[in-house]
Amino acid sequence: MTFIVGDNCIKCKHTDCVEVCPVDCFYEGPNFLVIHPDECIDCALCEPECPVDAIFAEDEVPEGQEIFAKLNGELAEIWPNITEQIAPPSDAAEWNGVKGKLQYLER
Repeated sequence: MTFIVGDNCIKCKHTDCVEVCPVDCFYEGPNFLVIHPDECIDCALCEPECPVDAIFAEDEVPEGQEIFAKLNGELAEIWPNITEQIAPPSDAAEWNGVKGKLQYLER
């Protein structure tokens, strides 16, 4: 099993989770983070660190966000690895909790 990053990370992109990952399995896109499913060791350290509750165990993905399991694997193959915390976007708080953000995902 692995963890995945879901919808609420889009345009929020907090990186608190990156700091605690023991295997550096996070990858960074323009406005979203993903977890590489083949690198994640299911340690669960990242999930409670996410300030916008956007990280889920693979078997606990909220209804309607199933596509994010595929997206995490796909985008982790092309985006660069991120291993250090960076500042979130200046408007992250405005995007927290907005539903249906997949349309805003920048690849």
